[in-house]
Amino acid sequence: MGNLVIRSTYTSVFVTSSAEVKCSLCVVGIQALAEMNRWREVLSWLLRYYHVPERLPPKILELCILLYSKVGEPQVMLEVGSSWLRDLSNKSLPEYGSLLELYLLRVLLPLGQFKGAEELVDSCDVLNSEQKLAFLKSICECQCQWTQQEEMHSTDKEEQDKATETVLGALSQKLLTMLTLLRRTLRSMSSHFYLLPYKKMLLATFLLYLVVVRLDPASPTSLPFLCKLVQLFRQAWAAVLSPIHRPPIQD
Repeated sequence: MGNLVIRSTYTSVFVTSSAEVKCSLCVVGIQALAEMNRWREVLSWLLRYYHVPERLPPKILELCILLYSKVGEPQVMLEVGSSWLRDLSNKSLPEYGSLLELYLLRVLLPLGQFKGAEELVDSCDVLNSEQKLAFLKSICECQCQWTQQEEMHSTDKEEQDKATETVLGALSQKLLTMLTLLRRTLRSMSSHFYLLPYKKMLLATFLLYLVVVRLDPASPTSLPFLCKLVQLFRQAWAAVLSPIHRPPIQD
């Protein structure tokens, strides 16, 4: 009988020690993954060893909540924390109250899950009436702040939309004015060019081509010819821009 008690005690101590070693190694693994910026793999890696969220040790659950809250992804722990807190075997643990508070403050309330938070507190038999009242008060205050922020954000968005519409309206009006002026200018230029004689335009284009493309202004032999060509070009240009002579009207 004594040997059986000793063996049972030894087995219990061995199992407890093994669980603590496993938990310690997982804590080191969580820290290593976080330092390597592989925090997205933490939860799936832990579930390989504990299989279900309800079996996670309190220390590991606390680290996971803090980790995913710090990286701005508290929704990852939404279902995991809910499953752990609703498990009957976990409610007898001394860390249950602190984990419940951490889950409310770091997961449910930042996500705006106010109704779920109230239901979780009301259904928790571990908390006394004073603790429940304190939690419900915190939830109510956070909900009021959330509502105020939503209203302010909505007001700012409406003002930005109005300002954007005003700016776009002014830009559209300016663009329309510019397009109208451009159309009038092009129409005036096109009508002016239609009235110019075709031969004079062709002569001016040809002279400009000779000056720019065919002749080398840096060559000394081309200077006398260039002077004459410039005079001819000025005469041609004056003829192009001269008023159009209309034939007299005969009775």
